[in-house]
Amino acid sequence: MPTAFEHPQDQAQYRRPAHREGVELYHAHILRHSFEPHTHEAYGLGAITGGVGRFRWRGGEHLAPRATLMLMNPEDIHTGEAATAEAWGYRMVYLEESLLAELYGGPAWRFNAAVAHDAQAATRAAALIAALWRASEPLAFDSALLELVQGLSRHAHRAPTRHDGAAPRFAAVIEHMRAHLDESLDTGRLAAVAGLSPFHFLRSFKAQHHATPQQALMALRLNEAKRQLAAGQPPAQVAAAVGLTDQAHLTRGFARRYGVTPARYQQQLGTRPRP
Repeated sequence: MPTAFEHPQDQAQYRRPAHREGVELYHAHILRHSFEPHTHEAYGLGAITGGVGRFRWRGGEHLAPRATLMLMNPEDIHTGEAATAEAWGYRMVYLEESLLAELYGGPAWRFNAAVAHDAQAATRAAALIAALWRASEPLAFDSALLELVQGLSRHAHRAPTRHDGAAPRFAAVIEHMRAHLDESLDTGRLAAVAGLSPFHFLRSFKAQHHATPQQALMALRLNEAKRQLAAGQPPAQVAAAVGLTDQAHLTRGFARRYGVTPARYQQQLGTRPRP
C-alpha cells in the first residue's frame, strides 16, 4: 500500500503535542484528492491559505476560498476537495470538546456556518496555527492555542436545546454504533434502537445527519481507528477492533478520509509500533 497521495502535489501532515492531550494539528495542500465523508469528532478550527476548497456539509455544497475560516462542530460529517485548478491549502487545529471548554472557560460552542468570511481573523488564525506547529516550548504552544480560541470565539454561539425528539433518538443510534464498532450492524437492529421501521429510519437518519447510517458508521470506525493509531496500536489490530475486514481495508478507508495511510499517520506522530 502507498504511504502518500497518488498525486505528488497532494500533501497532508499531522502533529500532536506531547504535553497537551486533546489537540491535533493538520496542514494540507490538496489538488487532486477527494476526501470521502468523515468526521474528526473534535472541533475543527482553521484557515484557508490557498486556492478554494469545496465540501459537502449539512446537506449542501460549500466553497471556502483563501483567507476564510473553516469552523466545524465535533459531529459534522463532511467531504473535501479542491474546487479550482489551483491547489487548496489549509491549516487546522482539532480540539476535543473538553479541552475547548477549559480554554474558553465556558459551555460548548456551536457553529451554524462552516465557512466564515473574515479575512483578518483567517490570516491571524493561519499564523497562530503555524506558530503552534513550530512551538518547541509547552508554554508558547498553550499561549498561542489560547489566543487562537479567543480570537475565533465571536464566530461561535451556544446552540439552543432541542426538544423535537429527533436528536435524542439518533444520539442513541450513534452511541450504539460507537459501542459496537467491531460488529456487523444491520438496518433492522439500528432501526429498533431508534424505535422506527427500517426505511423510516433510513430516511429520517439521513435527513438528520446528512449522511446515510453506513457513512456515519464508517466515519465513526475511522475516527476510532485514528485515535487508536495515535496511541500506538498496530494497524492490523486496529482494523479488527473497529470492525474492518483487514489492514488493507483500514488503509484504503483511512487514506480516503484523512489523506494519509495509517502507517504514514503514525510515522508523522511518532507512534508507529516497532516490528
